[in-house]
Amino acid sequence: MRKLTRLMSQRYDRRLAAADINVNQYSILRRIGRDMRTVSELARELGMDRTTLSRDLKPLIARGWVEQVAGEDARQRPLRVAAAGVRALKQAVPLWRDAQDEIETLLGSQRTLRLHAQLDEAIRRLDHKA
Repeated sequence: MRKLTRLMSQRYDRRLAAADINVNQYSILRRIGRDMRTVSELARELGMDRTTLSRDLKPLIARGWVEQVAGEDARQRPLRVAAAGVRALKQAVPLWRDAQDEIETLLGSQRTLRLHAQLDEAIRRLDHKA
């Protein structure tokens, strides 16, 4: 499974390199772009620990792609995608789709659908047990 994950990530990273972004950064931007979230909420949704996510967020914040804003509670600092992040995503989305299409072509559409279904089920079972 780890090898499959690495191989898939490499394909996405190769395509996304044209937008100067990697697949982890892309996933984070997409998730935050849907709605502002705290680091804790985002980590939970992405299945990451807070420390890893905080480390992955640093370059996104440094590039001005993500910003922390004042929350309703002073202890919380929700994240949102800044205008520069929106532009980065706009450039990255078609590249990500190209990687998706490449993988589906290599695996075949039916095999890809089955793989997604199996992965969704595995995630449900593992999330439930966490």
